[in-house]
Amino acid sequence: MNEPIAACPGPLAGLRVIDCSTVLAGPYATMLLGDLGADVVKVEPPEGDATRGWGPPWVGTVEDGTRTAAYALAVNRNKRSIRLDLRRPEGAAVLRRLLATADVLVENIRPGGLDRLGFGDDVLARLNPALVHLSITGYGPASPDPTRPGYDFVIQAESGLMSITGAPDADGGGPTKVGVAISDVLSGLNGAVAILAALVERGAGRGGTAAGVTGSGAPRPGQRIDLSLLGSTLAALVNQAQNAFVGEVPPGRLGNAHPNIVPYQSFDTADGSIAVAVGSERQWPRFCRALGLPALADDPRFATNGERVANRAELSATLAARLEERTTVDWLAALEAADVPAGPINDIAAAFASPWAAGRTVELDHPVLGPTRQVAPAYELSRTPASIRTPPPLLGEQTGEVLAELGYGAPEIEELRRDGVV
Repeated sequence: MNEPIAACPGPLAGLRVIDCSTVLAGPYATMLLGDLGADVVKVEPPEGDATRGWGPPWVGTVEDGTRTAAYALAVNRNKRSIRLDLRRPEGAAVLRRLLATADVLVENIRPGGLDRLGFGDDVLARLNPALVHLSITGYGPASPDPTRPGYDFVIQAESGLMSITGAPDADGGGPTKVGVAISDVLSGLNGAVAILAALVERGAGRGGTAAGVTGSGAPRPGQRIDLSLLGSTLAALVNQAQNAFVGEVPPGRLGNAHPNIVPYQSFDTADGSIAVAVGSERQWPRFCRALGLPALADDPRFATNGERVANRAELSATLAARLEERTTVDWLAALEAADVPAGPINDIAAAFASPWAAGRTVELDHPVLGPTRQVAPAYELSRTPASIRTPPPLLGEQTGEVLAELGYGAPEIEELRRDGVV
């Protein structure tokens, strides 16, 4: 296990993000911004983000009220949590103060919900003209029913993603979802990218910079960003979407095989299985020689990738029979020596134990929950690196701290606590 990443201000230091989102897409987007140095204030309802209860596994205990599901820990590091009842006028007043200090608002409240709470677009524009507002919904404002709630599993089904995921019908398979909530994750990534683009256009600091002013010298305003889970998932279909547009029939399920490259799939070995990715014509003859089947490289049926795709079934059967003759370790060694991409099919524990994953985890010490292991940020910036500075907070852990920053005195904070507002 690795040491914590050294705390670094990060390229977004000085920016404040108000996270009024729950579950995964929004919290993932704001965590990415937090990793890059933004001050992320997570505004949670009195009962907390629902994912705090999505266990097991759990961290903490029921007795002292700290029990938190591992799910919530995955997307809430580098944040400060404030517990706030926005249905109460006093709670809405706190949020108004927060938003007046903010650069970004992220929320996935059902369309119309912010208006009912008194935070419609017109109100936000008057409160903070520079605010960048990301609204995440299931299907988008132009859909037949913008209020229809979006759930990752349903989106994977409706987007066509499940129709190309899983074993073919001939093998007794059926449509299968991806093993993580990929529609949510993709939406979080797209949300972070869109926020960064809007900040660049506006000028990174609140009120604008030299790069964020109009021709008259006035600071550029922020803008609203609408993002849907369905739109993010459809956009991620990339080559498969294009295959459907160009081909006569929609793509189907190929298990672990690739629709446009052969061989690019998993094969059973004598004691397990491996993933093989012959991604270029230069690799093809090397692969054949490594398998001890050099004649395949000269066979006109398999001479080019196009021919191999056309004759997929016959070639795959030949390769499968050969690869079953030796162990995974033997084949991986032979393919590495031949400079052919291949790897073992690991479980998650084995993946993080692999030498290739060295440096990809960080251990933080929470004062209440104890050691918390986290996946490290995926990107590495040479001068202003992303960093994991603080562990995921308990529900409302920084409520008093944030309220004090907003100008609330100790008696006011105590009164808000006593009245159940925070």
